[in-house]
Amino acid sequence: MQEEAILLRGAVKAVVFQNPENGYCVLKLKCEDGQECTVVGTIPMTSVGERLLITGHWGNHAAYGRQFEAEYLERLMPESRIEILSYLSSRAVRGIGAKTAAKIVAEFGDRALDVLENHPEELTRIPGISPKKANEMHESFCKQVGVRRLIEYLTLHHLPAELAVRVYKVYGELSREALADDPYLLTDGYFGADFAAVDAFALESGTLADDERRVEAGILFELTHNLGNGHTFLPLDKLLGATAALLELPGDVIEAGAERLQEQGRIELDEIAGLRAAYLPAFHEAECYLTHRLLSMRSRRLEAPPNIDRLIDRIEQNHGIEYAAQQRQAIRAAATEGLLIVTGGPGTGKTTTLAGILDLFDAMKCKTLLAAPTGRAAKRLSELTGRDATTIHRMLEVDISPESGDMTFVHDEDEPLQCDALIVDETSMVDLLLMHALVRALPGRCRLILVGDPDQLPSVGAGNVFADLIRSERIETVRLTEIFRQAQQSLIVMNAHAVNHGQMPSLTEKNRDFFFLRRLSGETIAQTIVDLCARRLPGNMGIPAGEIQVLSPTRKGETGTAALNALLQNALNPPAPGKKEKKYGNFSYREGDRVMQIRNNYDIIWRKADGLGLGSGIFNGDIGTITEIDQAQEQMTIRFEDRITEYPFEMLAELEPAYAMTVHKSQGSEYRAVVLSAGRGSPFLLTRSVLYTAITRARELLIVVGDENVIAAMVQNDRKQRRYSGLKWRLRRAEA
Repeated sequence: MQEEAILLRGAVKAVVFQNPENGYCVLKLKCEDGQECTVVGTIPMTSVGERLLITGHWGNHAAYGRQFEAEYLERLMPESRIEILSYLSSRAVRGIGAKTAAKIVAEFGDRALDVLENHPEELTRIPGISPKKANEMHESFCKQVGVRRLIEYLTLHHLPAELAVRVYKVYGELSREALADDPYLLTDGYFGADFAAVDAFALESGTLADDERRVEAGILFELTHNLGNGHTFLPLDKLLGATAALLELPGDVIEAGAERLQEQGRIELDEIAGLRAAYLPAFHEAECYLTHRLLSMRSRRLEAPPNIDRLIDRIEQNHGIEYAAQQRQAIRAAATEGLLIVTGGPGTGKTTTLAGILDLFDAMKCKTLLAAPTGRAAKRLSELTGRDATTIHRMLEVDISPESGDMTFVHDEDEPLQCDALIVDETSMVDLLLMHALVRALPGRCRLILVGDPDQLPSVGAGNVFADLIRSERIETVRLTEIFRQAQQSLIVMNAHAVNHGQMPSLTEKNRDFFFLRRLSGETIAQTIVDLCARRLPGNMGIPAGEIQVLSPTRKGETGTAALNALLQNALNPPAPGKKEKKYGNFSYREGDRVMQIRNNYDIIWRKADGLGLGSGIFNGDIGTITEIDQAQEQMTIRFEDRITEYPFEMLAELEPAYAMTVHKSQGSEYRAVVLSAGRGSPFLLTRSVLYTAITRARELLIVVGDENVIAAMVQNDRKQRRYSGLKWRLRRAEA
């Protein structure tokens, strides 16, 4: 027989622990009968002074003794002057600290919270509170109350608390009504909720299993989810089968849902190489547009300068070099081709060729822009060429639609870029939608030069654009294959090529730039990596810890990035008196920590470190350092190279510690020294392309720490996940 639920009523005396990600909390409650007890459970955004009505049961914890396990709660706003003062003094409302709280309570007494919520103009009676500040306090209080109530509603239905901020931003006070009307709106990409959790919530709320909204949401979820696997489309039969299994419904019900979605324009169906293919509309449009525009650019023959060979000779003389035949071919082709691909592995002269193309365009009076997919790749391109380079996003200028809130770009067909030529480096990282936006922004007679290494990992986003363009054999491509004599002196270069050809790298030579340290257990691998970063490389080789990047194929396990980041933080940035921290999830961010932005955010406002400019947008892969953590303002200040910005604590889900990062996240970057963790892991991650990409990230020094058997397995594992993409087929068919 189930024990009858118990009801507790009281005020929060202290918050012992609080997890902002899932709302789990341990607090001290002072009950109305004067007794105090420990309460545990999902009680998100709790503040001292709040009054709670909690339903639950008593339990006994092996270490902490008797605790009240909360199952459901209702918030009762503080009523007495003392409770209100405690609540406001706990910084529950942004902009109100202990001193301001005392002034507000002294002025308004037990009306203080009503004034904050309904009459903020009265706050200006207090010296020091301007109308602007009063309104900010009002908005913070209302948002907090609304978000907290929404969090309670979500967590009650086993949905993650972090969804509340985004849902509230879109629907405000109508959030609960919107969710009740259509729970599946949470599966929209903007919210990114787990489909299984949303589906359980919807079914519990009375949605029928064959409800049209459920069926359509399931189909769209399968398509959206598989974008993360790189697929721009799914074969219709696979899509229908996967959705039927997901929803446990008959195939004809799912097929009817797909027909409705097609009629509504929410999916596109097409024939690709004999397959009936289902696309999300944006990806279908992108493939079709790119096919038409790229072939148009490819067919446009441009006139080379009459003295082009003499120009190339002069460029050689200026640089004191002699181009190899393939390099000269690439430079010459850049003058006559509207669209050109230049590929090659490390040491094959891509940078030298790129510099020659730039000098040729200068001689031809062409205005040339340089771009790369990430900030780190753009910085590296700028350093290699001595020219200004920018990210593709910044070049296209991000804009947010005031009507829909969707991200768009300023530059497109109606407002093209002002250039005669565009060179894009690290093109293997460019996904389908970004390439679509880039090509749309090119003026009519602009040359486009795509540079990259197709043997590196493909783009994180959907599509296989660079490889598709090369394998279509419809785009002029120059492959640089000769490894130059100087590069042959580098074990990094030679081992990269060996791995790419399925051969074991040399692990025994220790007198150059590539070293292997044999460690067999996960614990000794991690210990060695920490020792290298904290002591041996800075002390023995003069390489500062800030110029060393630890890479791992995986996040999990003793040698994954999660464990390594915790160990490296403790060694490189230990706690100290006066050094502030903010715990988020399983990691405590600390002033001085190296962090990485893990998704594109176009809304973040930043200012130049020299104070001479403002801008917006911090992008996936940008690396920064936490310079200040302000508990009072609930935000941290982060410096991303020459840009400084503030992150409210509710945005910490967009950050990861970056002492160690996955090989995938390192794409497009080059580091003075790389330490690669080679411990055991999933064969889906321990692949040849991952090893090749990791090796090519090191500029001066690469140290591999681990088991040579793991290295051998990676070399042999040439697993390349097939990506459903129609671009190569479309390019070939259009030319047939």
